[in-house]
Amino acid sequence: MRVEVYWNLHKKCWSVRHKGKVIAHERLVDLIDVTWVVQPAGNARVRREKRKNVHAFARGTLAEDGILYYCSDLCGPNRARYDPYEHTTFMRGFDGETLTTSNYARLTTLTNYMTDEKKPRAYAIGASDPTLL
Repeated sequence: MRVEVYWNLHKKCWSVRHKGKVIAHERLVDLIDVTWVVQPAGNARVRREKRKNVHAFARGTLAEDGILYYCSDLCGPNRARYDPYEHTTFMRGFDGETLTTSNYARLTTLTNYMTDEKKPRAYAIGASDPTLL
């Protein structure tokens, strides 16, 4: 099933959207054949209003459980990041290059157990990083 996954600022988890409707809220989502999307009008609106909105997401096919079991070894340098105030696209963490597609993605939630603060972490593995193919 093709879905769009984005960080939900209010629930502090990943929202999974299918055909425009949110179908789940998850702490961990694995995707296959991923396109990293930033809608330009939404990015411009964030910059203009200084208020975040849903305009950036990972679009892909939901992966079966366990397909990215090896991610813990590879995820570190493959972080995908996006700051609407600094960038207009997703960026690869290890070299700062534009990230548009990847074979796989792991979207997970990092929890600071001292403060119970939850932060998003996204990792891209594959086509946008030819060294891992």
